Amino acid sequence: MNRAILVILGVMAALVMGVGVLVVILVATGGDDDATTQSQETPEDDGDGNGGSSGELRLRGAEPITLDPHVTQDAGSALYIVEIFGGLLTLDVDLQIQPDLAAEIPTEENGGKVVNDDGTVTYTFELREGLLFHDRKPVFADTVKASFERAADPATQSLVSEFFLGDIVGVTEKLRGESNEITGIQVIDDTTLTITIERDLPSFLFKLTYPTAFVIDPAQIENDPDNWTRRPNGTGPYKLDEWRFGERIILKANDRYHLGAPKVETVRYLLAGSSITLYEAGDLDIAGIALDDLERIQDPADPLNAEYRSGQRLSLDYLGFNTNTPPFDDPLVRRAFAMAIDKEQITRAVYQNAIPVANSIIMPGLSAYSETAAAPEFDPEGALALLAESSYGGPEGLPDITLAESGTGATSGPGTSAMLEMWRQNLGVEVAIQQAETATFFQDVDQGRYQLFTLGWIMDYPDEEDILNIHFDSESPNNNTGYSNPEVDTLLRQALLETDQSTRIDLYRQVEDIILADVPWFPLFFDQFHALIKPYVNDYLIPASIVPRLRFISLDE
Repeated sequence: MNRAILVILGVMAALVMGVGVLVVILVATGGDDDATTQSQETPEDDGDGNGGSSGELRLRGAEPITLDPHVTQDAGSALYIVEIFGGLLTLDVDLQIQPDLAAEIPTEENGGKVVNDDGTVTYTFELREGLLFHDRKPVFADTVKASFERAADPATQSLVSEFFLGDIVGVTEKLRGESNEITGIQVIDDTTLTITIERDLPSFLFKLTYPTAFVIDPAQIENDPDNWTRRPNGTGPYKLDEWRFGERIILKANDRYHLGAPKVETVRYLLAGSSITLYEAGDLDIAGIALDDLERIQDPADPLNAEYRSGQRLSLDYLGFNTNTPPFDDPLVRRAFAMAIDKEQITRAVYQNAIPVANSIIMPGLSAYSETAAAPEFDPEGALALLAESSYGGPEGLPDITLAESGTGATSGPGTSAMLEMWRQNLGVEVAIQQAETATFFQDVDQGRYQLFTLGWIMDYPDEEDILNIHFDSESPNNNTGYSNPEVDTLLRQALLETDQSTRIDLYRQVEDIILADVPWFPLFFDQFHALIKPYVNDYLIPASIVPRLRFISLDE
């Protein structure tokens, strides 16, 4: 799952190139909106083993929390991980499933998918020939199985493996420490393995494209369990050449990558400095645009306007209410706090209309998105009435309230400050701010330690399950608000197994309407990126989610 820290409303508000962590990380995002899906055929080698890779691409990046694919759950880390590692399957820039380490996608038509008499489903994966790690060590089927078992090992402490791998027979027992292996994964020979899942799930293959299912080098982790992520041995198009904290991350092309050598030899991420300053000085090839500079660069008369790109991604910023902690255990209080926020004023006055207001949880671009979906609307008088009607009897009956956000700044950003002022004026409620370092913040959100928090969510794959089932099913390990509604559970589990697309869409829309009324989340803004791209950068793709894309980029001489 790709989480994004809601820094648009926090201390990093200067960068508006997408929501959350993307505001910081995807200062590297940009490119032509009409870029086509690139071929996945392996190009001919140029004779010296580098597959034609050349040049250096310079981007602005941020420090990843981890480069361990089995535990990552934030967008900032995933941006690097999808380039360094790979799994059986991957997503292309159009978010369609493609084979990666697997030779093909298993289907009923090609005999790779079999529905068993007991309702389980078995997928057979044939690996490509000659697969290699970055150090040229071969990848076999037992390597793949060992990687899954490491992800599901309780010692790994992955907070996402249950959701992404839990459909596989035996994963639950492995996670509980009741088994030493995943019984649903069987190695047939060096290049063949089968994966059996408990029931036929339309979205299962999508889950195999998430980093939890990526292949790691078991020998490397065994030999250096504490420091292996400083120089991870993956199978992806790029390998980590250098990671200097607070300064830079350098990726080098994997010249024998099985889907074709990258076109750019070196990708350098600068981890410090102002994006637009570095860009104008010629030290970056792609840069995010600060709010203070956006109006200038959008002016056709500005010299940089020709290099300006913008677009939307499958991402949402939201307020999360802990439904098990006072006062947000009362849905009337949650709704009152939502109705006291004027999102239109915030995006207009604070963000200069650089990001669109979100009135739904399902984003534009997903099948079940509906323009008629409606989160609570701004209504300060109605908000006060709800607060008086609540079990707390009005603002005077509320306990102390703290809004948690990621960051270590002395003050909050203008968006957060605007919300605090609206609660003060419209509800008569003072809300304090609590900031935490990023990794700690994520852990505390997962463990339900906050009353109220700001976060973002970036879709891992284009299926409503990846936001609704993962966050709002009462039994989901990733339900970070403690939300529970039996009707929602029933509809979500029905939608999960529904194969008719129109019926599935209708179920998810019903779910969303209920959730919007219950307000465990209050949607704030959809993702809008604003970037500058040098004219000599070709095919800098702008996928709707985080997928491997660096290998398609080329640079003019």
